[in-house]
Amino acid sequence: MSDRITVGQLYAGPITPNMLQRPKTGEASAIPEKPFAKVLEDNLLKLSNHAAKRLEQRGIELKTEQMEQIGSALDKAAAKGAKESLILMKDMAFIVNVKNRTVVTAMDSESMKDNVFTQIDSAVIIS
Repeated sequence: MSDRITVGQLYAGPITPNMLQRPKTGEASAIPEKPFAKVLEDNLLKLSNHAAKRLEQRGIELKTEQMEQIGSALDKAAAKGAKESLILMKDMAFIVNVKNRTVVTAMDSESMKDNVFTQIDSAVIIS
């Protein structure tokens, strides 16, 4: 490191500030950039108040891995054009709003017995 940095100079060597500038708005790539908050929101799985109450009442604890599995099931349902989906995972069932990525309600195996699921347009089974 034989290059010296003097006061007022932030770049050492052959790199100059004009080489690091971002392209102007008209020169930007064709892919529109989403704000980070929007990307984060699109990829999160949310629980409705009703679903949170049902999880608590029925003693269902979702681990990070299970939330990721539900998220990937949501992605599959969205790819097929689903709007309201039933997700079956082992001894649990979830009704989810695909567009909003929100779990609407949750059931354990006891709550699922002799139950009819209505107002869904798809089902995803996670093994």
